[in-house]
Amino acid sequence: MTQNVDVEWLSQQIEDASVKGIAHTASNLIHDGHIAVGMQMPAVRELAERLGVSPATVSAAWAQLKKQKVLAGKGRSGVWVCGNSVLPRPIRFEKIGNYGENIKAALAMASPDPALLPDLKQAMLAGITSPDLNSYQREAISPQLEAAIKLRWPYPAQAWLATDGGFDAMNLIVQTLLSPGDRVVIEDPTATRLLDMLDNIGAEILPLPCDEQGPLPGVLATHLQRSPAMFIYQPRTHSATGHSVSQRRSAELARVLANSQTMIVEDDGIGDLSRWPVWSLGYHFPDRVVHVHSFSKAYGPDLRLAVLSGTAEMVKRLQSWRNFGVSWTSRILQDAVAWMLKDDTTQQCIQHAKTEYAHRRQRLLSALAQRGLVLEERDGLSVLIPVESEQYAMITLAARGIAVLPGERCSINSIQFIRVSAALLPFEQLDSIADAIVIASGRELNVSPDL
Repeated sequence: MTQNVDVEWLSQQIEDASVKGIAHTASNLIHDGHIAVGMQMPAVRELAERLGVSPATVSAAWAQLKKQKVLAGKGRSGVWVCGNSVLPRPIRFEKIGNYGENIKAALAMASPDPALLPDLKQAMLAGITSPDLNSYQREAISPQLEAAIKLRWPYPAQAWLATDGGFDAMNLIVQTLLSPGDRVVIEDPTATRLLDMLDNIGAEILPLPCDEQGPLPGVLATHLQRSPAMFIYQPRTHSATGHSVSQRRSAELARVLANSQTMIVEDDGIGDLSRWPVWSLGYHFPDRVVHVHSFSKAYGPDLRLAVLSGTAEMVKRLQSWRNFGVSWTSRILQDAVAWMLKDDTTQQCIQHAKTEYAHRRQRLLSALAQRGLVLEERDGLSVLIPVESEQYAMITLAARGIAVLPGERCSINSIQFIRVSAALLPFEQLDSIADAIVIASGRELNVSPDL
């Protein structure tokens, strides 16, 4: 049972009832072990009354500690202690999959099924015949890969850069084009690792809610009044929600962004596994759009390959920052992907994978619907399940040997939810998994007599 921090005791420890003072005192008490990891913090309103401050003051203090990965939680579930030290590491991401040894169904990571990935043998043989193999020339992208992607790119880009995967590209963008304190508009929810990157750089996050067509233009317009440095969004098959930005919504976003100078970053993480096209804002703003396309989920994670596009000046800046480290991405891997993009057997394999992932999602959704939990079919490798309490859902599922991703790892202000991977769902356990998910969601389990 979760132990609660006594509100009277905590209020007596706080001598400075400012945002900074509350956060500093609580952080020290946690670090020194007076408040243990796992304990529930007092309700915001109750502590505020004891301190004689507004609830917003306490909320702001807790928000600071959440950014430092000391506290977690939101809404009716409350706030609890999740760590006792501040380290420069992607804590949200590192916690995924760390559920102990009793897990029978690991459904937290939305990873592709290795059995559905293309065979890499011929591709790697093609890669090692690269004409520039073993050259120390720091080229942004191999000529073979650039030729292969140009015809399929979602807008007429000026320059391209190959990177070591999609998140490597996003981290490169964040590290190079942002400064500490910059405001960044980003979808809520979003990819876990993007939030880790922004926290690490010290950016001020402006959360942007979405509906089934993508980011809400009205909220974006409000955020743009604060002159954010960057707007980051996923243009198709969102990693958490599964929605894709429609052509109409893309046009609406373009109208909102027309009078701003905000840089636009498109993170196409699922890439060719999406069943939807990309309506890139690069058509409207080629001078300030950076588009990232990852090949990992469709072609193979060990290829570690993504391509980004932007203006020649943007790509030059990003390439210059890379020169502190790797300088260029393996030409073997670049040319292997270039070969796969033109290979009919590879493309047929990817089409089969898309069909199979859709079938797996539908099987999970059908099982849930038969138990009274009806959800909209979207896209991607996972399914978002709204729940009444994430904490209750996680405990309920873990007790049954099921690991899923809690929404708080990839959200700021969004609804309570869990994300369940359907890509590697053990269908021999489907009935018990569906039962557990419905119970964890806080709904009554109503099993259809047709089951």
